[in-house]
Formats: sequence, C-alpha cells, structure tokens
Amino acid sequence: MRNKAMAKTLNIDFMGMRRAAAIVSGAVLVIALLSMLLRGFDFGLDFTGGTVIEVGYETPTELAEVTGALEAGGFVGATVQHFGSRQDVLIRLAPGSDDEGASAQLSDRVFQALSAAAAGEVDLRRVEFVGPQVGEELREQGGLAVLFSLIGILIYVALRFEWRFAVGSVVALVHDVIVVLGVFSLFQISFDLTVLAAVLAVIGYSLNDTIVVFDRVRENFRKMRKGTVTEIINASIGQTLSRTVVTSCTTLLVLVALYMLGGEVISGFSLALIIGVVVGTYSSIYVATAAVVWMGLNKTDLLPPEKEGAGADVRP
Repeated sequence: MRNKAMAKTLNIDFMGMRRAAAIVSGAVLVIALLSMLLRGFDFGLDFTGGTVIEVGYETPTELAEVTGALEAGGFVGATVQHFGSRQDVLIRLAPGSDDEGASAQLSDRVFQALSAAAAGEVDLRRVEFVGPQVGEELREQGGLAVLFSLIGILIYVALRFEWRFAVGSVVALVHDVIVVLGVFSLFQISFDLTVLAAVLAVIGYSLNDTIVVFDRVRENFRKMRKGTVTEIINASIGQTLSRTVVTSCTTLLVLVALYMLGGEVISGFSLALIIGVVVGTYSSIYVATAAVVWMGLNKTDLLPPEKEGAGADVRP
C-alpha cells in the first residue's frame, strides 16, 4: 500500500520529456559557449586591475555630473555608480601607467576634479588599488576554485551514492555554471569577485537540490520492487517536487529583493544567484537524473548487497 501511495504522489512523466529537455539544454549550452569564446567577459576591476575611489557628497548627485567632472579632469572611461545612496558615489578607473605608489596622486587628482565641479563639499572616503598582476592571479585562482569544487563533488557523490549519480550531478553542475557564465558573457554584464562567489554558491545550491532527488531515488529503488527505472525516478521527482518548488521560490524572493533594492554593488551577485537557482532547479530534474538514466542505471546497482549466509538454513 505504501509503494502504491508513493507511486501516485504526482503522476507526471518527467523522464518522458528528457529528450526535448536535452535539445533545449544543448542549444543553450552552444550559445553560451560561443558567446564566451567570441565575446569573452566584461571583467571587473577585481580581475583587470585599476583603482576604486569612494566619495561622498553633501547633497544627492547625478551620475552624469560626476562623469562630466571626471572627463573634464582627464579621466575618460571611468565607471561611476551610486553606492548605497545618491550621495555616495563609487568610481572605478581602469589600469593605466600608474602603479600602486602613484595611486595616492591619482586619487588626489580625482578628488580635485570632483571638488572643483561640485556645489558643496566632497568627502574622499576610500581608495583601493588592484594591480594587473593581482587581477590576473585572482582570475586564475577563481577558475581553479570552480574546478576543484567540481572534482571534490564528483568524489563525494561517488562514495556517498553510486558512480553514475556522481557523473550525473557533475554534468548538471557544469551545465548550471556554463549557463550562468554564458548569460554574463552574452549580455556583457560586469564579472567580478562577487559574481564568482555567486557561481560557487550556485554549485552548492544546485548540488543540494540534486542530492535530495538522488536520495529519494535510491530509497525508492529499495522500496518499490515493481516498476521500471523511469517510473521509479518519476515517482521520486514527484515526491520531492513540492519541497524543491517551495525552497526555490522562497530563495528567489530574497534574491529578487536584493537585486531590485540592493544597489549596483551586489546586482551582479544577486543576478547570478537568480539565474543559478532557476537553472539549478531545472537541471536537478532534467539533466542530472536524465544523465543517470542514459548511463543505464538499473535496480541491481542500488540494492543493498546480500549478507553472506543470510539465506542459509540455520538450525539450533
């Protein structure tokens, strides 16, 4: 009776749509990879190097006025954005001939240009310099962090479940990472350390969702003796779908609020997480489990091994 109740939890043929989902995923991955190959990324200051200057105004200031004052002072191509409020402004200057020792002189020239054009007093609050070599090192270390996390996940899931589950989970995680990176490359959204941190968070979130589905699949393989592999997987996804939807929706509510109200500083971070949560929910159903089915998972792979002498006729 319990097995029948589990099978009737949600009668949706998820695995019957896996071929159509594979076509959609393949097309999205091709577009993302071509964009990363041809367009590259709009790397932020953390990876390219440069100078960050934070200033405060007495009254709310328009960004166009700040940009005009910088261009009048000879700083063309600076990135200007509000930082917290309309009185706080964050200025990013691309790397030039100035080294770290000359960054103080550079900030003084910027401060003088802004003070000359401002109606009130301007307060210089913070100056940070990132050298090009440091930015390149951070870019390499960020890529290694993603690679090592995927390798660690592959080993953990292989030991915790079964090697097909490990491959399926890593395939889903690679799918999610490529989609997130592809969106940032396609639309040339600034990619900095906060976005890289979001990508790593997406890996953890997507893996957690996939592990929940895989754990229920393993449990049902041992309890539901009747039914094909796809039927058991469909029942397992149906049983965990409500949990997945509720978790994803509540997470998205917070992330959308951060994206809409958090300002430019964390907009890339929250956007990457929004894309990752949506894609991760999809991949835990149509990428991870579909990959397991295509690799030929069967019931004997997940049944517990029989204990030696369990079937023997034991007599007192």
